[in-house]
Amino acid sequence: MAVIQTSGQPVLSVVVPCYNSADYMDHCLETLLVGAEDVEIIVVDDGSTRDNTAAKADAWAERHPDTIRVIHQENKGHGGAVMAGLRAARGVYLFELDSDDWVDRDAFSLLLTTLRRLVGSGRPVDLMIANYVYEHTYSGTRRVMKFGGALPKNRPFTWDDIGRFAVDQKIAMHSLIYRTQVVRDSGLELPEHLFYVDNLYAYVPLPYVKTAYYLPVDLYRYFIGRDDQSVNADVFLGRIDQQYRITSMMIDAVKLPEGAGNPKLAAYMAGYLSMIVAISAALAVRDGSPAALERRRAMWEHIEATDPGLRARLGWLPRVASLPGRWGRWIVLVLWRYARRVYRFN
Repeated sequence: MAVIQTSGQPVLSVVVPCYNSADYMDHCLETLLVGAEDVEIIVVDDGSTRDNTAAKADAWAERHPDTIRVIHQENKGHGGAVMAGLRAARGVYLFELDSDDWVDRDAFSLLLTTLRRLVGSGRPVDLMIANYVYEHTYSGTRRVMKFGGALPKNRPFTWDDIGRFAVDQKIAMHSLIYRTQVVRDSGLELPEHLFYVDNLYAYVPLPYVKTAYYLPVDLYRYFIGRDDQSVNADVFLGRIDQQYRITSMMIDAVKLPEGAGNPKLAAYMAGYLSMIVAISAALAVRDGSPAALERRRAMWEHIEATDPGLRARLGWLPRVASLPGRWGRWIVLVLWRYARRVYRFN
């Protein structure tokens, strides 16, 4: 592995997209100040107009001028805010934290210690992975998403070293601390004014990752509970068209398996894409409208036109989620309710 020069760079850039988030951004930023000497925090005020997010962000930057920078821009959506942070980032590593979420301080401190050691060696890995936690704040429950059994722990590894991922073991945006240059080299462009771009972020750069490190700490705390969240079941259903657009972008972004560059990575990426296709198909069944079912049909046509062998590689899950007829719809709805109850993703 070649030595990578990192002198003068912060160890980590944390991008915090903010849109009308004055009520909860304080807690988010407070948890990041554990490692202020090695961290730059880039707050992206994404055209907030309904509250004092912009002024509050500026006040934070005034109190911590060596750590916090603020970007004010017209509203471009989550993807546009993340891209603004990526373009501005000076850190060796890049981490995205939504302003209504937070990090565990002890886990963040350990993450920074590990990153410092890797950067100091001159051979930083391309990707750091940590656990994330669904925090169901109103019910007081939580679910930890971890990767034991699939990833080696507490050491650098390559894709050749990974094991088999369970159905629910998907390395989401909340788990990812990319080396910044890797994301730039991947050519990732997140679309503006579109939800669910986190799936592109967690998928497109992976073939550019050659070395990784799994730190098994519960780092990212993902708040679940607001009625307007994009993962809220009713909101999700209302944005079914956006889910299908993201699904199409993922299908087009990497041709599997050769585009992954490694057979084990290709298998993991096919599993991730399978989950996204299955969710899209199930949403069409839940909606039940002719327009939604037409989108599902068009999705499968797009898969066949892009790569005739992809349907088989996606496995059984999307096919079950696309079962036709009244009984097929009943099966899909039962499985959807079961998945929500077990995995508690919204």
